[in-house]
Amino acid sequence: MYVSRLHSWGDSLEEAFEQCAMAMFGYMTDTETVEPIDTVEVDADLFFIPRVRAFNIIMISHVSQWGEEFSLVKHPQGTEVKAITYSAMQVHDIDKPEIFAIIDI
Repeated sequence: MYVSRLHSWGDSLEEAFEQCAMAMFGYMTDTETVEPIDTVEVDADLFFIPRVRAFNIIMISHVSQWGEEFSLVKHPQGTEVKAITYSAMQVHDIDKPEIFAIIDI
C-alpha cells in the first residue's frame, strides 16, 4: 500500500476543503483537460471532523460544481485513489484555514 499526503489551504475552511478535493482529483486524472461545460447543483449532508477533545461539525448544505462528463479518450487515468483516511488528518481553521490529509493510493 502506498500513501500520499495532501496539503491544501484557502481563505475559508470550505475553500480549503475544495482545494483538497482538487488535489485528490489531480491524482486521478489530468485536471488541465477538464472544461467547465456543465454545472451541477448538489445537496450534501453534514459531516464530522474529529478533534482531540471535541467534534467540529461542518455543514455543507448546497454545493455548485462545474465540469464535464468523464471520457477516457479526453481524460487520461492517473493514480487510483482507494480511500481518504483520518490517519494524521489535521484541520486548522484559526489563522489560516488549511488541511492535511492522507490518501491511500
